[in-house]
Amino acid sequence: MVNHAPEVLFVCVHNAGRSQMAAALLDHHAQGRVKVRSAGSAPGERIHPNVVEAMAELGFDMAKEFPKPLTDQAVQAADVVITMGCGDACPFYPGKRYLDWEVPDPAGRTLEETRPIRDDIERRALALLEELVPVVP
Repeated sequence: MVNHAPEVLFVCVHNAGRSQMAAALLDHHAQGRVKVRSAGSAPGERIHPNVVEAMAELGFDMAKEFPKPLTDQAVQAADVVITMGCGDACPFYPGKRYLDWEVPDPAGRTLEETRPIRDDIERRALALLEELVPVVP
C-alpha cells in the first residue's frame, strides 16, 4: 500500500490574499504531512500588503511569495481543491474533492479588518488538517 501525503490546492481569483494565507497556515500546521499549493484564476501582481502584515504578526514571512496562475496540472495533482471566491473559473475534474470556503476578500481592507479573515482561515485550515491527517494519540 502506497501512503502519500494528501495534496491541497487553495484557489482564489488573484492568489494575493485568502489562498496565500490558507496555504501558509496549512503548510505550517501540517509540518510536512500535507502538500500545499495555492493559485489564482487571474493572478495579481503581488500579495496584498495588509495580508503580508497580518501574516507577519504570526511570524510568517510572505515577502518571497507571489501570485501563481491556476493550471489544470495543479488541479489534477490535488486531492482536495478549496475555492475561495473564484466561482466557475476553477476547472472541475471528476473524482476530486472540492470545498468552497466563503471567506471575505482582504483586498483593500485595513489590517484590523484582515486579522479576523486570517483567523477564520486558520480555524478552517486546522479543521481540514485534522480531517486529512488525524493525530493518533
